Amino acid sequence: QLVESGGGLVQPGGSLRLSCATSGFTLDDYAIGWVRQAPGKEREGVSCISSYDGRLYYADSVKGRFTMSRDNAKNTVYLQMNSLRPEDTGVYYCAAVFPGYCSAYVTFPVVDYWGQGTQVTVSS
Repeated sequence: QLVESGGGLVQPGGSLRLSCATSGFTLDDYAIGWVRQAPGKEREGVSCISSYDGRLYYADSVKGRFTMSRDNAKNTVYLQMNSLRPEDTGVYYCAAVFPGYCSAYVTFPVVDYWGQGTQVTVSS
């Protein structure tokens, strides 16, 4: 099970930190990603962390602004989002993929577990 939290309304240039609490599976065995969906658009991979070496992957649109991290002791994954822009608005989903490899292009063709999503709105 994946449960996201931390979404909300923020002004452009602001920050939010999303959390994804995991349960029911061994976090060490899965790659975890963040995927977002803007209104009227397809889902877009934002970031991914590999379970094997902790390597991080980011979509070009968020590089330098978003930072993903994982706390295995708390079974929680985080997405720190800084310098937010209106185009970052959307529902952010947490995704778990087995085995724990990430695509270098931050795509998620097969997902074993999805969270319910948390809304992020960037607006003045």
